[in-house]
Amino acid sequence: MEIVYVYVKKRSEFGKQCNFSDRQAELNIDIMPNPELAEQFVERNPVDTGIQCSVSMSEHEANTERFEMETRGVNHVEGGWPKDVNPLELEQTIRFRKKVEKDENYVNAIMQLGSIMEHCIKQNNAIDIYEEYFNDEEAVEVMEEAPSAKTINVFRDPQEIKRAATHLSWHPDGNRKLAVAYSCLDFQRAPVGMSSDSYIWDLENPNKPELALKPSSPLVTLEFNPKDSHVLLGGCYNGQIACWDTRKGSLVAELSTIEFSHRDPVYGTIWLQSKTGTECFSASTDGQVMWWDIRKMSEPTEVVIMDITKKEQLENALGAISLEFESTLPTKFMVGTEQGIIISCNRKAKTSAEKIVCTFPGHHGPVYALQRNPFYPKNFLTVGDWTARIWSEDSRESSIMWTKYHMAYLTDAAWSPTRPAVFFTTKMDGTLDIWDFVFKQCDPALSLKVCDEALFCLRVQDNGCLIACGSQLGTTTLLEVSPGLSTLQRNEKNVASSMFERETRREKILEARHREMRLKEKGKAEGRDEEQTDEDLAIDLEALVSKAEEEFFDIIFAELKKKEADAIKLTPMPQQPSPEEDQAVEEGEEAAGEGKSEEVEEDLA
Repeated sequence: MEIVYVYVKKRSEFGKQCNFSDRQAELNIDIMPNPELAEQFVERNPVDTGIQCSVSMSEHEANTERFEMETRGVNHVEGGWPKDVNPLELEQTIRFRKKVEKDENYVNAIMQLGSIMEHCIKQNNAIDIYEEYFNDEEAVEVMEEAPSAKTINVFRDPQEIKRAATHLSWHPDGNRKLAVAYSCLDFQRAPVGMSSDSYIWDLENPNKPELALKPSSPLVTLEFNPKDSHVLLGGCYNGQIACWDTRKGSLVAELSTIEFSHRDPVYGTIWLQSKTGTECFSASTDGQVMWWDIRKMSEPTEVVIMDITKKEQLENALGAISLEFESTLPTKFMVGTEQGIIISCNRKAKTSAEKIVCTFPGHHGPVYALQRNPFYPKNFLTVGDWTARIWSEDSRESSIMWTKYHMAYLTDAAWSPTRPAVFFTTKMDGTLDIWDFVFKQCDPALSLKVCDEALFCLRVQDNGCLIACGSQLGTTTLLEVSPGLSTLQRNEKNVASSMFERETRREKILEARHREMRLKEKGKAEGRDEEQTDEDLAIDLEALVSKAEEEFFDIIFAELKKKEADAIKLTPMPQQPSPEEDQAVEEGEEAAGEGKSEEVEEDLA
């Protein structure tokens, strides 16, 4: 990186200064006039003179020497013993300790040091130098700006035969370095001569990796130890677990034996929260989760078979492809499987079958990513097939929130460590999606085309500002997101919590409704198989009788309508009478009327 700074000064302000002093005049040389030169004099008329109004400046450059830093460490081993005492022999060391403890000088020294130590302890108890004074204060609301991200650096695989970047891990102290695991995951399609090296990169020097890690088989996963940043844990393609100490160089420090290792590639490795900081566990598609102690890597300390039938049979086990362990929940861990099922396990259970607590239905394909929310560990994020889903431990039958089905397959996901409502996903088309479900639920808040090839892995820095994405061709892209996506918004925790709780309640209500409907359907199915009761028979008979009556009357009405139609067709049309016939009829009616009136009068008399 070339650093240039321009210094601007007047010419009179630098260089050797002129010193003036008073002294007597003296003649250095006397040149007599030459008449011949006077004859050659030519008068110039007119005269053109250029004048510069600005101050005259001079440009100077200076290149300082590059200052190269080199990190060196000292490995301290137990010392201070006399030559005649072997520190590995327990009896000799105990005997020497007893001898020293009886010495008067030892007692006086301990008493003197004890008072100094007591004073230091009291100081530490009185003032906590690491105390955060403004933790509880609400975050200042960030100015409303459009979400954005920019590429800061690109780290390319230095090998000629390019391999996929399968896993990323940030350095725990300051996040100044990035470990990248490289391997070819295409089964039996690895090119001849492909390197198995993985690298640790310095963020300020993308041209050359800081250290090359040389495993026996290509690394699928790689993780820094959070307690000791010099130690790294790697899962190999051949199923072995390897451990490096960067102070000792590029070669493997500890390696598991092949007969006690996994039978498939190790897709997940995680460091456990322990006092020694040397415990870890790994998962593979062979259906086993193994616990290890890097101090004795010959064989695992414990093995759990991912058989959800709880018969502990390896042939029935589900292949593990992702792992999740939260230090705030030390007894729980979760496993994402090839079959799309998420398994929740209890580490402290007595038997291997009891370690599998429950399962979640998950996805249509392998669960490539699984991570708990850093603010609300009950809720966790998964990625598989074409969607990302958010789950709650209280709702086991379905997820509480999910993204739409994308056109491209999703490969990885991670929560933002600083904002509870923000998470990131990568896709096979080289796109990075940033989701903020407080701002927008149906679509990502920001979608970036990082590269043309598929993105395989993703890891977010602890401060939430930097995101590293690894691609299929081994290119690791470092992006910086805008402050709005990395700074906690006002009241965001409460909004995210209420949203999680609301969606969990909704899913519980739907689950109860579905359960009730399934029970009804089951009862109906059982009722059909059993003999029907008299009441059921009576109900059925009434229904049959009413149905038969309806059919009968429908047939009768149809026949009547048909007969009426036929009768209308067969009836002849009446002839119209002539005018003479109409007059004769009217006269006959009048005579008949007069006769009737006479009869009525006689009856009344």
